[in-house]
Amino acid sequence: MYVKIHKSYRKVVAVCDSELIGKKFEEGKKQLDVRDNFYRGEEFEAERVREIMKSELADDSTFNIVGKESVKLALESEVISEGNIGRVSGVPFALVLL
Repeated sequence: MYVKIHKSYRKVVAVCDSELIGKKFEEGKKQLDVRDNFYRGEEFEAERVREIMKSELADDSTFNIVGKESVKLALESEVISEGNIGRVSGVPFALVLL
């Protein structure tokens, strides 16, 4: 999985499954664009991604999570709940705006 932390007035943590980088998904009026420049940060194994998400959650960061593995890990880490998950063309994503 890739993790990239964008810093502005508040940190935005972008997490996505590695195989989704650079792809675009469309379903009706919904669109999910997994842009390389937004999501491609460092690639980590699941346990390190879990640590980063928990640490950033404690720091009141915002999250943008895309992909089955990334969303599953965020659920397990209690960063998101089922109600946070949307889908575009079967690809799960979650936004967490604290």
